[in-house]
Amino acid sequence: MKRFLETLQNIWKIEELKQRILTTLGLILIYRLGSYVVLPGINTQVLAEANANSANDGGIIALINAFAGGAFSRASIFGLGIMPYITASIIIQLLGMAVPYFQKMQKEGESGRKKINQYTRFLTVAVTAVQAPGYLAAQVYTKPGVVGIDPAWFGIQSTIILVAGTMFIMWLGERITDKGIGNGISILIMIGIISRLPFAITSEFGARLESAGGGLIMFLIEIVFLLFIIVSCILLVQGTRRIPVQYAKKIVGNKQVGGVRQYLPLKVNAAGVMPIIFAQAIMFIPSAISGMSGGTGGVFADRYGFWYNFIFASLIIAFTYFYTAIMINPNQLADDMKKNGGFVPGVKPGKSTAEFIDQVMSRITLPGSIFLAFVAILPAFALKMGINSAFADFFGGTSLLILVGVVLDTLQQIETYLLNRHYDGLMKNGRVKGRSSNQMTMQQA
Repeated sequence: MKRFLETLQNIWKIEELKQRILTTLGLILIYRLGSYVVLPGINTQVLAEANANSANDGGIIALINAFAGGAFSRASIFGLGIMPYITASIIIQLLGMAVPYFQKMQKEGESGRKKINQYTRFLTVAVTAVQAPGYLAAQVYTKPGVVGIDPAWFGIQSTIILVAGTMFIMWLGERITDKGIGNGISILIMIGIISRLPFAITSEFGARLESAGGGLIMFLIEIVFLLFIIVSCILLVQGTRRIPVQYAKKIVGNKQVGGVRQYLPLKVNAAGVMPIIFAQAIMFIPSAISGMSGGTGGVFADRYGFWYNFIFASLIIAFTYFYTAIMINPNQLADDMKKNGGFVPGVKPGKSTAEFIDQVMSRITLPGSIFLAFVAILPAFALKMGINSAFADFFGGTSLLILVGVVLDTLQQIETYLLNRHYDGLMKNGRVKGRSSNQMTMQQA
C-alpha cells in the first residue's frame, strides 16, 4: 500500500503527465455526459418503457450498445458510438493490403499516415450516414409513441445529428491520443464498456443475497473466478514467442557494429479481438435475415445456446488464422532481416527463414486461437452457472479482452513517463507490457 501511494505521488509530481491525465478525464466526462443527451423529438418515458418491455438484443446489437456505453439503447446523440469509425478503419486497413494506391501511402511515412487518416474520416461520415437511418428504423420507429414529431423531419435531423455525434466522438478520441494518455479511441470504448460494470455487480450482489441466491460466499467465489479469468486474459494479451536473431559484425570506420543478439517477438494472439468482432458480425447475419422474413432465427437467435457458441468458437479460430496471416508477412520479415544482416541461428537466411517464421506462427496461433475462442464463449458458461446476463458478459468475450488490452497500454505509457523521470515503475519487478510493446519489431535483448 505504501508503494502504491508513493507511485501516485510520483505520477502527480510529473507536470506533463498530470496535465495529460486531467485532460483525459475531462474529455471522458464530456463523452459520458453526451451519451445521455437524447435525440430531439424522442419521448424518453415511452422509450424507457419500450426498452424495459422488449427482449435483450444479442449479437452485434449488444456489442454496439456495449461499445457505446448504453447510448445505443437510449437513442442518444452518440447512439452509434465509435463503431462507424472502427468499421471505416477496418475497411481502410483491408484496402491497404489489397489496393496498390493505399499500399503506397502506407510506405510514405508521416505524410501517408495523414492521408490515410483523412480517408478514414471521410469514410466514417459515409458509413455513419448509411447506418443512421437503419438505426432509426430498427431501434426507434419500431417502438410506437417514441417519436413525438413528424417522422420524416425526425429522420432527416436525427441522421445529421448522429453523423455529427460520431465525428465528435472521433475528435475526442484523437484529442485524448494527442493531449492525453493512452489511445483515445480505445479508451472511449473501454469507458463505454466499464460504465455497465457497477450496475452489473450490484445486480449480481442483490441476486445472491436473496433466499435462493447462494449468499455472500457464492458472490465472493464469482469475484475470485472473475479475477482468475482477468489474469488469464493478461497472459493471452502479453504472451509472445521470442525468436533469437543474430546480427553479423561490421566494421564502420574505426568502430565495430553489430554482432549482438536480438529477438523477434511473435505474439500468441497477434489478431487481438478482431476475430471475435468478425465472428459476431457473421453470426448476426442469419438472425437478421430470418427476422426480415418473419422467422425466429433458430440457433443463431440464442446467444447462450450450445450450437450458437459452437459455431461462434469455430469462426473465431478460423478468423484468427485468417487475420494473423493478413497482419504478419513472414516473407517480408525474412527479407528485412536479411537486408539488415540478421539471421536466425541454425536457419538459412531468405526463404528458409520465412518458412521457419511461418511454421512458428502456425504452432503458436493454434493454442492462442483456441484460448481466444474459449474466452469468447465464457459468458455462456457463466450464465449456465446462474450468473445474471449483465454480469456474465464481463466473464469473457470482446468486452473483457478490450478492457485488459487498453488498461495494459495505458499503464505502459504511464510507466514510461515515470522511468524517463528516473522514478520507479509501476511494478516492483519487471515492466508493464502492453499490446504496443509486443508488435512485430526487433527488441534488444
